[in-house]
Amino acid sequence: MTAVITFKDVSFTYGGPLILDHVDLVIEKGEFLGVVGPNGGGKSTLLRLALGLLEPTSGQVRVLGKAPTAARRMIGYVPQFATFKRDFPISVEETVLLGRLGITKPLGGYRSIDRQIACRVMAETEILDLKNRHIATLSGGQLQRVLIARALACEPEILLLDEPTANIDLRVETDIFDLLKEINDRTTIVVVSHDIGFISKYVRRVACLNRTLICHSASQITGEIIQELYGRPVRMIRHISGQEQEAGS
Repeated sequence: MTAVITFKDVSFTYGGPLILDHVDLVIEKGEFLGVVGPNGGGKSTLLRLALGLLEPTSGQVRVLGKAPTAARRMIGYVPQFATFKRDFPISVEETVLLGRLGITKPLGGYRSIDRQIACRVMAETEILDLKNRHIATLSGGQLQRVLIARALACEPEILLLDEPTANIDLRVETDIFDLLKEINDRTTIVVVSHDIGFISKYVRRVACLNRTLICHSASQITGEIIQELYGRPVRMIRHISGQEQEAGS
């Protein structure tokens, strides 16, 4: 297997207490990795380090064998839903085409190939019929598909998603993760989520992060592991065919 993202003895602080403390993590090509942990545990910071938006206080991050800033064009990124401004006057197609910025020529507008790629990823994410809609008119699930299509428009080798299904109902969450599973056939995926029981049926490994990091295979995740991660009693609910089942029951 080929490592596409490597964290080696990485620590990070914004100037106060450590957010990440000597984190080691190797993400292999083709992997579908879930990152879970409490608020403030360092999950978003981990993604920002991989994107080259932050630099580690100590240790080393490598993406595709390079510094993260040098590999940024090979990464698609889907930000947290809650931070996305929906009142900007832009259509679905125009939003998806933003994923071509930095790849297409800087002057003269988008090329024919850019529009072809945008149409292809909109079709893949099942939003092609919405391409002329204003993003403010979309449902939460539709908007998330638009953000995923925008991230795919750069034809990335790696797709990073920061809580892509927060505040979205279970049916839509299932649809989004079914789509991600299909995309994983060609793209390495790292997804931050709070829904541990749900993502465990999609991801191959779960990185449990609360300042320090421990990886488990998805099948090894238990209520005891989650309680230790969050530092308090937590019920782990697995979603199975529209039903909910508590771990260990």
